[in-house]
Amino acid sequence: MRHRNAGYKLGRNTSHRRAVLRNLVTSIILMDRIETTLTKCKAAQPLVERMITLGKRGTLHARRQALAYLLTPESVERLFNVVAPRYGDRNGGYTRITRKGPRQGDAAEMAYIELLGAEKELDEKRQKRAEARAKKREELAKQLEEQQAAAGESPEAEAKSEA
Repeated sequence: MRHRNAGYKLGRNTSHRRAVLRNLVTSIILMDRIETTLTKCKAAQPLVERMITLGKRGTLHARRQALAYLLTPESVERLFNVVAPRYGDRNGGYTRITRKGPRQGDAAEMAYIELLGAEKELDEKRQKRAEARAKKREELAKQLEEQQAAAGESPEAEAKSEA
């Protein structure tokens, strides 16, 4: 029986579970929003909130504690410089879990976990991706036209040289 044993095991041993959660928390801080299973979202949510609380403290000790848990120095810098100041006047509740629906392959319940107040940054990222896609499409269309023009010119050039 698992009486009074809180937390999610996630079907992994202790070290693997800890590594998965550290990866999730680091990714959430770096990207503001990730898609994963609902159970992993629920397991990572208190850890993300704890990291943001450390970021709000802003002390050297808090920075070292965050560095001990997060995987990259860039994530610690982002936590203390970008994410934590966003929640200066808020006491908890920094994340939102939104259910997405079942995954195609195994019907696992999928969800998004995101930081509140990151909508502007996420919209900017979407716009940049859309602009990059449009630019790439234009370049590919230009290349295709050039190839067709080159293919169309070569038979004409041969016909002119024969005549």
